[in-house]
Amino acid sequence: MRKPALITIFLLLITATVASAQTEMADTMRSNGKIYVVVTVLATIFAGIFAYLVMLDRKISKLEKEK
Repeated sequence: MRKPALITIFLLLITATVASAQTEMADTMRSNGKIYVVVTVLATIFAGIFAYLVMLDRKISKLEKEK
């Protein structure tokens, strides 16, 4: 086999293994009720980033109008 084909097969095998491990971890967290904590933290982080971007956009728009 050629080298790129071996690399592709290797990457596909690693991806399948990682996906399987993540599924098991998610199932464990869901059964313990901790998945809701993770989802809440991620939602809070994304809401904060979104609010920051909206605020930044308003400031930039205001500066563009002044100029």
